Amino acid sequence: MLCLQEIRAEPGDVEPVWPTSYESFWNPARKKGYAGTAIFTARHPLCVRSGIGRPEHDAEGRVLTAEFEGFFLVNVYLPNSQRGLTRLPYRRRWDAAFLRYLKRLEGRKPVVFCGDFNVAHTEIDLANPRANVRNHGFTPEERAGFGAYIDSGFLDSFREFESGGGHYTWWSPRPGVRDRNVGWRIDYVLISMALRPRLRRAFIRADVPGSDHCPVGVELD
Repeated sequence: MLCLQEIRAEPGDVEPVWPTSYESFWNPARKKGYAGTAIFTARHPLCVRSGIGRPEHDAEGRVLTAEFEGFFLVNVYLPNSQRGLTRLPYRRRWDAAFLRYLKRLEGRKPVVFCGDFNVAHTEIDLANPRANVRNHGFTPEERAGFGAYIDSGFLDSFREFESGGGHYTWWSPRPGVRDRNVGWRIDYVLISMALRPRLRRAFIRADVPGSDHCPVGVELD
């Protein structure tokens, strides 16, 4: 299963070059060329839904949920607080609403949710924490929003296997930044506690080029 964020497109805008064995599901933003999410899966889902059921949060195509027999897969692209923190109040409301949505799902079956969270959770999740304390992506408010997912019982899958720093998923496109590994870990896969016995591996593919982000993922039995 492949989850993409910030697709900035609708199905008709791209050539279908993925394998025919995969189904694709899209949740584009109402605004053309902005945000959006998509899921590609070789296993047919029981159902797929867009958004979290809150009109004030669903216009930008930021959440796409596929239900499978043993779990929900939630693809998410969290709002960026923007330079100057102009969207920080909205981001805080969004975090709270999204967590309520996840817990409603978890009341039915375990949840895997993944994507671009636009926040580095702890100081070891970015190369220069002291220089970024009040910058978007590392404010106390955004970090607390991510911490609420953990406090509610979800697991940061990568941290189940790796406790050290230096592992990043996003780098500024400025020349040389990625080569020096001056990055941020802002892409995550979180899972319900009930799925921990099935978690075999969590990975960051920093060797994969083609974007300022790199792929992250998990393997579940």
